Amino acid sequence: MRIVIAEDDPLLREGVALLLRAEALDVVATTDSPATFLAAVDAHQPDVAVVDVRMPPTHTDEGIKAAVEARRRRPGLAVLVLSAYVEHAFAAELLAGGADRLGYLLKERVGRVEQFLDALHRVAAGGTAIDPDVVAQLLTRIRPDSALERLTSREGDVLALMAEGLGNTAIAERLYVTEGTVHKHIRNIFAKLDLAPTDRTDRRVTAVLRYLEETQRRV
Repeated sequence: MRIVIAEDDPLLREGVALLLRAEALDVVATTDSPATFLAAVDAHQPDVAVVDVRMPPTHTDEGIKAAVEARRRRPGLAVLVLSAYVEHAFAAELLAGGADRLGYLLKERVGRVEQFLDALHRVAAGGTAIDPDVVAQLLTRIRPDSALERLTSREGDVLALMAEGLGNTAIAERLYVTEGTVHKHIRNIFAKLDLAPTDRTDRRVTAVLRYLEETQRRV
């Protein structure tokens, strides 16, 4: 796994690099600005990019814009975004290109090494990893007329865990139910969100995108 890190805080940047190298992962470049990050993506063709939301020169959304551009330049690039805060609008901008191979974590998760590495491997494998605190805040922003209002409380819990990127086994363990029960809830979610099975659509990804799109509209 080839990784590029874009983070303007030198301590965090080098700390993440050391952590990943200690796990025998190939950190091919560390950068401190959007321009050098994009140059590194072009030069090294990484599998994964770890990117800070707020970068120079204005420390607003430069990291998000660079991540979007990196995914445009290198289709299939997995991106794990790090943010000090839950920034709904910035998350929506990144998610507009699709939720596959995408993670959005609060920086405090980096110190929880197992969770951070799990998220990294999840997005590298083509999945999604949305920070639980981000999901929790988005849940409070659902419109009364949203299609998500059709879901029961437990179905909402299952969809929220799907948005975090958990598989059925992990969801069952988190909710202390059987995998069969999780399958049933997911079938109900697909039906209530009018997601019919097709050969061209991954309904699980579509459900997560619907969830994220609906909740982002509360911003």
